[in-house]
Amino acid sequence: MWEAHRGIHVDQSELLCKEGCGYYGNPAWQGYCSKCWRKRNRSQPDQKRDTGPCPSVEGGKPLTFSKFEEKKSSEMSRRVNTMKRLFGGSRTPPKRGSEPADTQSVTSSAPQKSQPVDFTEFLKSLRKPSTQVLHRRCTAFLSSLESQRYLPVQKQSDLVQDFYQSIAGHFHSFPEEQSAPMMEHIEKLIMTRLYKWVFCPDSSDDEHRDLTLQRRIRALHWVTPQMLSVPVGEGRSEVNDHFLSAITAIIGMDAKRAPQDKLSCVFKCSQSIFTALASSNPEPANADDFLSGLIHVVLKANPPRLHSNMQYIIRFGLPHSLMAGESGYYFTNLCCAVTFIEKLNGLSLNLTPEQFEGYMQGRKPEERESPVSEPESEGLRLAKKNRELLGEIEKRQERVALGVREMEEELGKWVQSVHAQVQEIKAKAPLDVISTKS
Repeated sequence: MWEAHRGIHVDQSELLCKEGCGYYGNPAWQGYCSKCWRKRNRSQPDQKRDTGPCPSVEGGKPLTFSKFEEKKSSEMSRRVNTMKRLFGGSRTPPKRGSEPADTQSVTSSAPQKSQPVDFTEFLKSLRKPSTQVLHRRCTAFLSSLESQRYLPVQKQSDLVQDFYQSIAGHFHSFPEEQSAPMMEHIEKLIMTRLYKWVFCPDSSDDEHRDLTLQRRIRALHWVTPQMLSVPVGEGRSEVNDHFLSAITAIIGMDAKRAPQDKLSCVFKCSQSIFTALASSNPEPANADDFLSGLIHVVLKANPPRLHSNMQYIIRFGLPHSLMAGESGYYFTNLCCAVTFIEKLNGLSLNLTPEQFEGYMQGRKPEERESPVSEPESEGLRLAKKNRELLGEIEKRQERVALGVREMEEELGKWVQSVHAQVQEIKAKAPLDVISTKS
């Protein structure tokens, strides 16, 4: 007997980094957070060079150990010189009292006591003399990376993340409520310029993955909220409106350029899902309910270039936005939803393999052993509800017509009885008309 069970379940601990640092992990980073993933990737090439059975080949001959060490040293010195040229100094923040003039100018460019400004005011502030050092650094970095736009996207990502780390070191003395908006403005300034070079580049397989994911979602158009165990009521217009807002938000992510703006779309989408779940169920939604609702929204929206947008956020977004906070939690769930869709099978929807293949091939299964109801479109539900309303109106009209006929009969009988009474009184006491003479 086919036993129904819940196919979607997520534990809070599964969303955290595998390294145990306490930040949110990500399936794109194999369960690690961005910080641990970068450390792991940077340590692996050195280990592979030290433990590899054969070094690289140059000119058809194996490199000797001395040549290998010379090449490694030159590569490291080239990277250090490049970083010094871009950032104009060490990554580590200087000690108080010994800060150079450039560092003091960059630090003084941030608002000291005022509230964080918006992006337009931030751009205007870059014209002031006190922010010229920050402006020059951003301009120099943009010029350098645009000239190296044909580098592999992962190297471009490393350069951008190193630039974030260098700039963030100058705001270490500021509270987070001031430094975080400043870093978001710098990210938006940088990535708006670099967007056309680094989004879905030719050096990656993002375009192929986008098409594969889009075809996969299109093939799953028959999946209903009931199959995903989404706790929503049927036929409630306010619930449908909230889900429509979530679909609109996730589709609008592709029109944004800055990673923070794309994350804002994910944030709005998730908030609309929570509002829809709250309006259809008095109990607060848990992580499983939210993930089911998010999968339902992704399937209905089929957002354009979803994989490319997610990879763009992962590669060039600020680390603190993805590792913690509501935005990090929502984005981690979005990655989990996409992974679930890519690996979706009949067991996840309480369907037998035969039923799942039948739906995927576009034919309706003859028998259903699972308790999941047949998929019914919104138009069919609306037509059925309208037919029920018309039936009730017709019965009401019949009752009203019957009441009118009964009232007409009673009115006729009353007129006849009044006429009979008048005739009887006239017969008993005839009226004699006395004419008066003038």
